Amino acid sequence: MNEEQTRQARRFMQGELRSAAIFHTLSKIEREPRRAATFQRIADGDMRHAARWAALLGLGAQKTRPARLGPASLLLHFVTRVFGTSRVARFMARGEDRNVRRYWQITEAQDMAREEVEHSQALRSIDGQPAADRPLPHPEGGLLAGEGGTLRAAVLGVNDGLVSNFSLVMGVAGGVTNPDIVVLAGVAGLVAGAFSMAAGEYVSMRSQRDVFENLIEQERTELALWPEEERQELAEIYESKGLTAEEAQRVAARIMIRPDVALDTHVREELGLDPDDLGSPWGAAFSSLTAFTAGAIVPIAPYLLGAGDLAFSLSAAFSAVALVVVGAGLAWFSGVNPLWGGARMLMVGGVAAAVTFAIGSLIGIAV
Repeated sequence: MNEEQTRQARRFMQGELRSAAIFHTLSKIEREPRRAATFQRIADGDMRHAARWAALLGLGAQKTRPARLGPASLLLHFVTRVFGTSRVARFMARGEDRNVRRYWQITEAQDMAREEVEHSQALRSIDGQPAADRPLPHPEGGLLAGEGGTLRAAVLGVNDGLVSNFSLVMGVAGGVTNPDIVVLAGVAGLVAGAFSMAAGEYVSMRSQRDVFENLIEQERTELALWPEEERQELAEIYESKGLTAEEAQRVAARIMIRPDVALDTHVREELGLDPDDLGSPWGAAFSSLTAFTAGAIVPIAPYLLGAGDLAFSLSAAFSAVALVVVGAGLAWFSGVNPLWGGARMLMVGGVAAAVTFAIGSLIGIAV
């Protein structure tokens, strides 16, 4: 292998080891035996894939141990407790989809791509519906899919709550010496920010859902008015996926017999939407509110606990640790180096807090 191929193989190996660690942890968290077994089966598959990449790199078996989650394990437990394993499983399925596309482009890895397809199907059927009854996600479905709305809102909420209230507390603390004022400002920022985020997420998700529902209704109308054109459209989709023209026509004709199945199939294949999961406005609002609160409470906790003269230092220290943990955890789930993710989050939050502290100090001196 050349240098670029070596780097790619190492990235794939490390990604599979991280994935194996996450699924192994999920198998321990999950109490329902069938789901736990599914998670562990996927973890074992990821370990086999990691071993393949390690062999290509000339590495021994000791290099293919599951990665240690560390702080990300706590975040995984929290997310799973809040949203349940079904929501987390769908989120993780997207990672399997990415591996399918990546591995399929490499001749030696196409058998692993097929196994990643099975992993994706298993994760999408984790709510109890057999995997065989669910088509694979549309290649462009990630742009429209609503299934990640609640989790996305929570991620944004934690980030915004922590960074914005950390900055607010530092700014006020730079301008005043009375801790009661800092507490008042911090609590006000928490409440205002949490409800503002919740309202914004509700409106955003509601608008998105309205658009999706309108698209589905348009598809329903087209199926009723132009069934032959829609059947031909579906046949062309399947033909582009590798079926012969005759097979595609036969499958499309079979699907069009039942209007409900035809609509569901067109929505998934043509629009890239999951009609069973268009996103929940109330779920997004609640997750955003609770996540923002969880992040925003960290900077004001020392003041609320009456830490006295140490409150400012503890607030900065707690916030810095939280920034690193959240940044590292999010980077881990995204397949990015967690050290870089934690450092990046700390840098962004630290700069914002430093700027507001400086401004608060200047205003405090002027007043």
